[in-house]
Amino acid sequence: MNITDKYDVFLFDLDGTLTDTGPGIKNSVAYALKQQGISVSDMSELNRFVGPPLIDSFKDFYGMNDEQADKAVADYRSVYAEKGIYENNIYDGMRELLKTMFEEGKTLAVATSKPERFAKLIVDDLQISQYFTIVAGADMGGTRNKKSLVIEYALDTLNVTDRNRVLMIGDTKFDVIGARECGIDCLGVLFGYGSRQELEEAGAAYICEDVVSILI
Repeated sequence: MNITDKYDVFLFDLDGTLTDTGPGIKNSVAYALKQQGISVSDMSELNRFVGPPLIDSFKDFYGMNDEQADKAVADYRSVYAEKGIYENNIYDGMRELLKTMFEEGKTLAVATSKPERFAKLIVDDLQISQYFTIVAGADMGGTRNKKSLVIEYALDTLNVTDRNRVLMIGDTKFDVIGARECGIDCLGVLFGYGSRQELEEAGAAYICEDVVSILI
């Protein structure tokens, strides 16, 4: 039995799973940090911003207080909305994967910690919106910013009754933990920004090296 036989509903993370949004995110984070007098010499240091809620990352990684973090998020969004949102590339084979799953009658959705408004713009720009029943993301007010809250929102919108038939697909421990908190399995992918070790330690049910392996 392969994965598509076991599950009917598939929730896809966006950053590092459907598309490599890292360049736009990191450039926007660097801009926000610069506004507070923080320079970044190695952009790879900002890889850790891809995936988790943004405001938490500014606090955790740079010790910002609430006011500083709020300003950093606002500065980030000001440049991301204009430019950063389009600095991304869909992963090789992902279009074909979505098309195949859609034609097999699977229900597909996006569940991301990125603000929903931005997520919808990216999915539309990549011309893959036709495959998704819903694009679920964080709200701009910060009340739906944890991954588990986004997943619950997606499941409620999809009227899911059997969570054993739902699979989350993501690239970091935040996807795995969020899925576990909602009582669903998670498949971790290694072509994004997470490591095999973190996915295994978080309790991923499956781990895939590449896009093609998701269907195996």
